[in-house]
Amino acid sequence: MGSKGTKVIARNKKAFHDYHIEEQYEAGIVLTGTEIKSIRQGRVNLKDSYARIDKGELFIFGMHISPFEQGNRFNVDPTRTRKLMMHKKEIDKLLGLTKVKGYTLVPLDVHLRNGFAKIQLGLAKGKKLYDKRAVAAKRDAEREIRRKIKEHNFR
Repeated sequence: MGSKGTKVIARNKKAFHDYHIEEQYEAGIVLTGTEIKSIRQGRVNLKDSYARIDKGELFIFGMHISPFEQGNRFNVDPTRTRKLMMHKKEIDKLLGLTKVKGYTLVPLDVHLRNGFAKIQLGLAKGKKLYDKRAVAAKRDAEREIRRKIKEHNFR
């Protein structure tokens, strides 16, 4: 088994920019041997990926795991649909929220916990363009305030 603790391998920075994240859930990922080796090397990309519930099971679509260099014939399609493991109760809860309230399941990060690959999913609602602008304006204002305070303290 690998080292104890949690090590983040890849983050989906765009998720926090494009969505309001309401809740977060952790799920295991069903992988092949060469895929886990690629993930341990940090060769995974969450851009444009999403999770969906189909027939009571949770799947992730569009997650790119680069082929393992020494994997030759054991490598699989880098963007194949992968099954996620979660408790049935949690999947049922997420199914209700995504169907009724219009939430989306967005992958936030891939990490290793005790040697196992896990994915952090966010229950998210899409941001409108004006929301994104407001967040950017607030961030710029805070940056300007910090700069002024720093400038003032050095005088």
